[in-house]
Amino acid sequence: MDSWGALACRRRRGEDGAAAVEFALLVPVICLVVFATISYAYMFSFRQALSQAAAEGARASVGATVSGSCAATAASYPAATCPAQAAAAAAVARSLDGYGMTCNGTAHLTCAITPPTACAGAASGSPSGGQCVTVTVSYPYRDHDLLPSVPGIGFTLPETLRFSSTVVVR
Repeated sequence: MDSWGALACRRRRGEDGAAAVEFALLVPVICLVVFATISYAYMFSFRQALSQAAAEGARASVGATVSGSCAATAASYPAATCPAQAAAAAAVARSLDGYGMTCNGTAHLTCAITPPTACAGAASGSPSGGQCVTVTVSYPYRDHDLLPSVPGIGFTLPETLRFSSTVVVR
């Protein structure tokens, strides 16, 4: 009769290389999961940055001086710049500085900043109303992702990241 140690040694000899094969089979799957997690986390971080940039741009327009000629202009940024639009564009640029993006059309980022116009409906909050400024920031993420997506599952990424924020300037 074999001793316990000899039996364990014999069993181990029959499994030589099994751990290496299992490791070789699992490494690609583990790397795929890690890379997908990093890729999606970066996309969510960028998504939050766009949302924050739209909100910061809208907030910055509140402090800007609204001139009469600006309110009469119907053009959106960057076609026309009034103080509220310029302040909003600068705030968006500061918010997205870490990603190297600005509202001037580079890097596929699109910013639409409406000039202050009379607010309609519930947004005004009072009969006398106010002037509303809307900042919309969008980025075509599926076509121009910041990090390459995992091959074969890029269709799960959002096509366009778009965020909008409206404030009342009184």
